[in-house]
Amino acid sequence: MKKWMVIFMSTVSLLASAFTLTSEGLEKGYFKDKYGKHGKEFVNGMPSLSIPFEWKDAPKGTKSFALVMEDYDAIPVVGFSWIHWVTLVPGTYNSLAENASQTDKKLVQGVNSWLSPLGNLDKGTASHFGGPAPPDADHTYTVRVYALSKELNLKEGFYLNELYKQMEGNVLGETTLKGSYKK
Repeated sequence: MKKWMVIFMSTVSLLASAFTLTSEGLEKGYFKDKYGKHGKEFVNGMPSLSIPFEWKDAPKGTKSFALVMEDYDAIPVVGFSWIHWVTLVPGTYNSLAENASQTDKKLVQGVNSWLSPLGNLDKGTASHFGGPAPPDADHTYTVRVYALSKELNLKEGFYLNELYKQMEGNVLGETTLKGSYKK
């Protein structure tokens, strides 16, 4: 009985300290209208008000974070997953405020899919949050925060594949949040 209790308490302890991601920008499973095409803030036609996120219980030894927001429901529509935001975040952070993409100078941001011929924006403009704008139906967005064992050497305007290459062997943990956005 004692052995079972120790295993149970260890499992509860691990679950209680799990790396988690939440957002005040979500209501009933949907990101609020203001963070996408139904909002009021745009840069050259791209929804630009970034969603707030908060994470807890990052693994010990975390030196930095990477956040990636993608729309896999875009694949049948445009032929690839649509990257909405990719950014490096200092290891001292446990959250990103609303509109951090436009206001937080400590973030190093990569390009989103608004750089593609379908978005037709320049690299500088596309190196920020580009909000949801599903053309065909409600889409679900996957947001991942990676806890990294080191600070990555990437410059503003990096590509997602460059991030993944530098993350190899340096991921201490990962947490995922999904939310939808209305057509």
